[in-house]
Amino acid sequence: MRTASIFSVFFLVTAISLLPAQDPQQRSVAPARDGGVREVLESIVIPPVANAPFTATLDTEWLKYAGEGATITMVNERHIARDGRGRIYEERWYLVPKNGKVKSTMNWIQIADPKRRTLYNCSMARHICELKNYDPTDDLAAAKPLKPLSPNAQERGPVTVEDLGNSNIAGIETLGRRETTTIEAGTIGNDQPLTATTEYWHSQELGLNLLSIRNSPMFGKQTFTITELTPAEPDPQLFELPAGFQVSDQRKNPPISW
Repeated sequence: MRTASIFSVFFLVTAISLLPAQDPQQRSVAPARDGGVREVLESIVIPPVANAPFTATLDTEWLKYAGEGATITMVNERHIARDGRGRIYEERWYLVPKNGKVKSTMNWIQIADPKRRTLYNCSMARHICELKNYDPTDDLAAAKPLKPLSPNAQERGPVTVEDLGNSNIAGIETLGRRETTTIEAGTIGNDQPLTATTEYWHSQELGLNLLSIRNSPMFGKQTFTITELTPAEPDPQLFELPAGFQVSDQRKNPPISW
């Protein structure tokens, strides 16, 4: 579940200005400015697979390449879970500078039910849970077991695919695969060829990637690592809406956004 419209990671990297209290008539308003970037980091897909429960911590590290060889690294960690019915619980925490003084805080709780086809996005700031439709079709496709590559499947135009063997991650056996994509000069306005790689280590048992690494000169290096994994039924309280939160049903009239 990682599409921006359904179950995305709302990891927005923002700058927050803390202004002292002022008289409303004296408060200045910053003028609008041209340009800027709105960033959303997509996380791992958690398919709503039944009979494969777990509880885990997901560590995220996003390294972005800056000018003159500099890098910027943002991190967070959050709790995720899936019960035997395939329901999914995810926390969303703000990304913060690695080894910095800023502490991450939780901004969303998300609960999806594949049988009811419902998704609750619960804002910790507003104490409101937005109720939306949830279509698990695409996410379930990500749970399919990996099969050994045939010789013809290893070269697919600009994409090269290779098997990486087996690895034990968080006590679970996984199969690794790497996809390398070459973008020829001029394809997307690039003045020289670009190479991007996607590496993932998939648990056939859980139908889930326990380690994913995406590296691109455009978006930097994104690493998602499952830790502290317990392959057992999670606390059922996780799938209850937070106490005191109002529900806003947006299934018929979803908000307009970009």
